[in-house]
Amino acid sequence: MATLKVLGAGPVKRGITQIAAEFARTRGHQVDVEFTGAPTVRERVLAGEAVDVAVAPAATMDEFAAAGRIAAATRTQLGHARMGLAMRKGAPEPDFSTAESFKKAVAAADAVVANVANSGNYVAKLLEQQGFAADKVRRQPDTVKVMDLVAGSTDRLFGAGQLPEIRELIDKGVAIELAGPLPDALQSVTAYDAAVAVAGANAAVAAEFTAWLATPAARTAMAATGID
Repeated sequence: MATLKVLGAGPVKRGITQIAAEFARTRGHQVDVEFTGAPTVRERVLAGEAVDVAVAPAATMDEFAAAGRIAAATRTQLGHARMGLAMRKGAPEPDFSTAESFKKAVAAADAVVANVANSGNYVAKLLEQQGFAADKVRRQPDTVKVMDLVAGSTDRLFGAGQLPEIRELIDKGVAIELAGPLPDALQSVTAYDAAVAVAGANAAVAAEFTAWLATPAARTAMAATGID
């Protein structure tokens, strides 16, 4: 029996964890899943940490491929995640139906809280393009801390995140609710991939796992978490 180490980032965590449990039950291997921020995953994989499977945004996986840190033939697309904003539970519902109504809603808020990963950088750049000052965005290390701040603050805050992450935190009981997805004209869609990392010790089983991620059952499980 092998013990696979999966290191990942992003809103595919929920789906990967569920799929890993089924893979372990069916194939008899242990799968240890660790998710952290995308910048941390990037640093650790590029540094050659001994992980068996890497999961990250497609752009980051391109970097891994260029650096020879993943087995390119095992790269598997997991799906796409879209962006949205959350608010404190019970706060007045905003209108995000158009780019203009979105701008008005953000202008009426005290701040938008965002993480320091790619999704947070996107929101910060978007608000800059809409004419907001830099201090309109408050940064937190990750989406969990973003939403904890939104839930516990008396300020009128929006918390930026990818929709599957927001939904997962709502399901876990964090006192937030979905304010809405970004308007289509402003939307950011991020692709996520998985691949065998060359520094791992279980290449054959890791390749089995990435192939498992491409099965119809795995696709269905991922879609159920909001990844399309």
